[in-house]
Amino acid sequence: MSGARDATGLPDLDGDFTWPPEPPTAPGDYVSPKDLAPADPFAAPGYGGPRGGSPANPYGPNPYAHGNRHTRSPAAPDPRAVVLAAADPANAYGAALGWPEPPTGAGHKPGRKAGSLVVLVDGELTLYMERGGKTLLAWPTTPDTAATDDTRLRTAAEALAAAARAGTLGTVTVERVNGTSALTSPLGTLLEAAGFIATPRGLRIRA
Repeated sequence: MSGARDATGLPDLDGDFTWPPEPPTAPGDYVSPKDLAPADPFAAPGYGGPRGGSPANPYGPNPYAHGNRHTRSPAAPDPRAVVLAAADPANAYGAALGWPEPPTGAGHKPGRKAGSLVVLVDGELTLYMERGGKTLLAWPTTPDTAATDDTRLRTAAEALAAAARAGTLGTVTVERVNGTSALTSPLGTLLEAAGFIATPRGLRIRA
């Protein structure tokens, strides 16, 4: 069936047209594929490249656009923890930085005391262990974050356990965390998951 044309000689998209075009009806009357393309090359299927297109995006949808199944979000880096002596020059708290307020119910404040330890996660003070390891202060990421859901606390607990197993701390028995019994403290679950063992006195770990 021959293609219907309007006064401009372009195909009538409301009618039927044949592709490829019929041979010219008069000598020298050359018809190119461009002549048969719709006025808006993106208005009909098959135009705009193999992926389809639009006037705003003639090359088709971006496979990495938000919501596309090919989208890849950059992976968040794992938190990095370091265990230091509280008086170590690498620990800025109590020197260049002030100590944070002690957790509610802690009963004592952190300080650059001999034998005390700090665990910094991405530079943030997360755990403070008094000399001897009997008491532990812990700062969650936010006050409302449950300890078991706090990635920073989990990372700090694992770093503390790794230091103890490496022989850096000797045998440690944590009896109190933020002023409460370590055996019932929310942080106790993370310490046990990291390798601390529940005993009648508290949570213990040794090299």
